[in-house]
Amino acid sequence: MATTAASNPTLMANAIRALAMDAVQQANSGHPGAPMGMADIAVALWNRHLRHNPSNPQWADRDRFVLSNGHGSMLIYALLHLTGYDLALEELKNFRQLHSKTPGHPEVGVTPGVETTTGPLGQGITNAVGLALAEKMMAKEFNRDKHSVVDHFTYVFMGDGCLMEGISHEACSLAGAWKLNKLIAIYDDNGISIDGQVAPWFADNTAQRFEAYGWNVIGPVDGHDIDAVDAAIAQAKLSTAKPTLVIAKTHIGKGSPNRANTAKAHGEPLGGDEIKLTREAIGWAHEPFVIPKEVYAGWDAKAQGAKLQAGWDKRFAAYAKAHPALAAEFKRRMAGDLPANFAQTAVDAVIAAHTQAETVASRKASQIALEAFTAAVPEMLGGSADLTGSNLTNTKAATAFRLEADGSSNGGRHINYGVREFGMAAIMNGIALHGGYIPYGGTFLTFSDYSRNAIRMAALMKLRVIHVFTHDSIGLGEDGPTHQSVEHVASLRLIPGLDVWRPADTAETAVAWTMALGNASRPSVLALSRQNLPYAPKKALDEISKGAYVLAEPASVGIKSKAVAVIIATGSEVQLAMRAQELLALDGIGVRVVSMPSTSVFDRQDAKYKKSVLPEGLPRVAVEMGVTDGWWKYGCAAVIGLDTYGESAPAPVLFKHFGFTPENVAATVKVALGKKK
Repeated sequence: MATTAASNPTLMANAIRALAMDAVQQANSGHPGAPMGMADIAVALWNRHLRHNPSNPQWADRDRFVLSNGHGSMLIYALLHLTGYDLALEELKNFRQLHSKTPGHPEVGVTPGVETTTGPLGQGITNAVGLALAEKMMAKEFNRDKHSVVDHFTYVFMGDGCLMEGISHEACSLAGAWKLNKLIAIYDDNGISIDGQVAPWFADNTAQRFEAYGWNVIGPVDGHDIDAVDAAIAQAKLSTAKPTLVIAKTHIGKGSPNRANTAKAHGEPLGGDEIKLTREAIGWAHEPFVIPKEVYAGWDAKAQGAKLQAGWDKRFAAYAKAHPALAAEFKRRMAGDLPANFAQTAVDAVIAAHTQAETVASRKASQIALEAFTAAVPEMLGGSADLTGSNLTNTKAATAFRLEADGSSNGGRHINYGVREFGMAAIMNGIALHGGYIPYGGTFLTFSDYSRNAIRMAALMKLRVIHVFTHDSIGLGEDGPTHQSVEHVASLRLIPGLDVWRPADTAETAVAWTMALGNASRPSVLALSRQNLPYAPKKALDEISKGAYVLAEPASVGIKSKAVAVIIATGSEVQLAMRAQELLALDGIGVRVVSMPSTSVFDRQDAKYKKSVLPEGLPRVAVEMGVTDGWWKYGCAAVIGLDTYGESAPAPVLFKHFGFTPENVAATVKVALGKKK
């Protein structure tokens, strides 16, 4: 009787090993060791447990799979190809080549079936915590009676590098506290990293570490014993109150006679001679990229996936009949559509801010806007990294997330992340990737440095994630330069695909929230003040959403002639520009004041609009309490900024010391016009 893939799962694992070493060799670049070492684990999970549908990668109740050690990308590409996703063999042959669906690290939106972009180690497991949290919270919101329309697991593969990165501590600690029992992580414990055997620098007792977090720990198991891994996963799925870590001991580069268990298997091709020896060692007699029909048949998950989804579709139809409003809401939220009343809510929030014209800190203006939006948009899921009372991300509609006695969510929509800025940012990415929620979270702007790589990943993945960064300048005063943001706004503006808003008052803040919520394919940052800001009177509100607009012309201060200069300001410095306009008017000098809450949004406007706001031929002076580099692109004659660190002192003292006064702004405009100060 011929050996088939179904009766010989090792044959299925060897198909992964062959595809991994062949693709890396052809690209002359990549990481064959992890896919070869984890191939048997992959068979146990993907062939025996994972609920997915290759014909519909977006099926709402599929299990989520995250390859946190994303450098081993050929593992997931092989799995997706073999199980029947729209990933042709030709794409594997084009591994790491221009415009292929198989980039060097997995990218969501590029490869069908990839749930999150991984590669920066530790962020994949952290995204998975967000995915699992979203599943738990969605189940609480939507499951009713015997109708369970949200009921899936989140599985993670990860390696030593993920555990060494500090973010894994932040995330896994929270996973234990949140009792994410449907989160199952499998640790590829092979003891090798790029620099060699990890023992000299990674001596953690991983099992005890995760037990201390409140996780189940299974193992170590033999990661090359498919039945043992299968049994461990089955045991993990029975957990009712804890996430589970399965420790699987493996050999990196399994099958390679001379490269297995060495750092050389980690991040470089095996080489033609070694591949030949490996084929002989594992009994793989086929040419490169040749997979026997019986192996494809053993891996093919299309029929089973269609059956699984059909069963869920039937259950959802019964659910929709019993709970039509909930079913419609579930479909809307998983599609990423905002509520029908969102536009009116936004208009009302902006008009109310304009009408009331309050003098408040923009962090308070943000909370005022949030009160309206969180009441109208139930998918908004807020939080803070232990600074709720300072960030003001809490609202009446979004009560605190806590656990019921049975470990389920209490339905709260404000998350206390603790002092875990990086973890919070990457968990929010996972929540957004799951679908059903729009996450936002707060901390001080100066701590955005901790979050930065996760913010970058959100931009790369085009996720609707909103960061609320308060205490945005030297205006926070006495805490001093360790907490005073100087370069942070400018550096965040450099991230492609990220919109940074620094609003000047309540109306601009409401618009910033409207734009952030309405943009489904961009993350946003709101940089907000600690100190109170006066409302800037406006003739119109529509153009705020364009990122910059004409706030005040010379006529507003009694000058009948046209402007001879332009002052560009953002955030708390808009009030300085308005006062400087008044001072210049006393000398008969008319200037235009432009408020620019978002440079990135303004830069995307057409040339006609940009010219109407910043007319050619007029000297421009920009004012912002931060580094000056980013403002010169607007053709400024001068920039009043801060190319040094701050000081510890009350805010008014600092403003005067560093030249952020109306008098200095006015004097700088005069110099730009060729006049004496």
